[in-house]
Amino acid sequence: MAKTVIVRNGTILDPSQGIHGIADLWIRDGRFAGIFGKDEAPAREAIGETTDEKEEIDAAGCLVTPGWIDIHAHLFPQRAVLGIEAERVGVRQGVTTLVDAGSAGAAYYRQFADEVVATSVTGVLAWLNIAEQGLCEGRSELADLARLDVGRAVELVRSEPSIVGIKARMSGSVVRDNGLRPLELAKEASRAAGVPVMVHIGNAPPRLGDVLSLLEAGDVVTHAFHGKAGGMFDDEGRLIPEGEAALARGVKFDIGHGSASFSFRTMRKALDAGLGGYTVSTDIYSKNVEEGPVYSLAVTMSKLLALGVAPERVVEAATSLPAAVLGRSGTLGTLRTGAAADVTIALLAEKVTEFVDSEGERLTGSRLLEPLWAIKGGVSCRCG
Repeated sequence: MAKTVIVRNGTILDPSQGIHGIADLWIRDGRFAGIFGKDEAPAREAIGETTDEKEEIDAAGCLVTPGWIDIHAHLFPQRAVLGIEAERVGVRQGVTTLVDAGSAGAAYYRQFADEVVATSVTGVLAWLNIAEQGLCEGRSELADLARLDVGRAVELVRSEPSIVGIKARMSGSVVRDNGLRPLELAKEASRAAGVPVMVHIGNAPPRLGDVLSLLEAGDVVTHAFHGKAGGMFDDEGRLIPEGEAALARGVKFDIGHGSASFSFRTMRKALDAGLGGYTVSTDIYSKNVEEGPVYSLAVTMSKLLALGVAPERVVEAATSLPAAVLGRSGTLGTLRTGAAADVTIALLAEKVTEFVDSEGERLTGSRLLEPLWAIKGGVSCRCG
């Protein structure tokens, strides 16, 4: 028997379609059937027969958005250091799609696909670590170049639809004495497979400018707004030349909050510079869920609100923009009729809240996003 889900009276906010207003959202057989005003009668094909199963959710006073997407998480608790269960940071926190950021490389990906991708209610995709062991044998995975097998990575990307790209963590503690070579190999694999690279940036070496110069359109720089030395902005608050050139080539910047990689001070520089088009993600794992400073994608999004970013832009950074990064515009990050019905229903509460970044700086905000419902493929789940 077909099922219809009706989300009533909510404030629909869908940046992918430029929609922002109170309306009802109809879902039929796990796909969007349309957005209808209070006095607008849906067509019969949208609402189904009267004998169909129906579920109604009253979203009055809430934002109804495309399902939130977190493109940087760590979701392999069975094997990888610090991994966490997908559901705990997925639908239970209003996130309908999670992308694991390199927990598994080619040696462990089949297990990851069987144990995480195939078993999760939350949609799980992945960046494949260019190192075959990923994060399953420690955190210096790029120190041994013999374990970076380009051919094996390319073959796996071509055979696994859950893989969206290649991950390379370009910090000194990860690459050790190998400089830019791990990224060069990651780029070789990504070009051959026709997918982007997500590059983690942190403490040099290698120098950030040299890393950015290797990236191409569609590649992603995560931790782009960290507070470490040698970052994306100079002492005068200007974006470094290599950063400007990377943006001009179509390279994407991502927040990737994490325990040590998001700075209010750096983000203010980005906002003052008028930088847009970035995605918001968490780098969430077991420790920073419990102890902070991350806690959830909702809290990370609320930090942007506290910095003065408009709600429309914050939602865009968690929906249509990450969908585009993943090459899934039109299927994720949208409420468009016919797309798979992924929805987040959240209260934008007027609540004074103190936030903290990865540097320990505190910031008081007046609004907090509180996810109440997640709908994944038309199946509803209460958050919490």
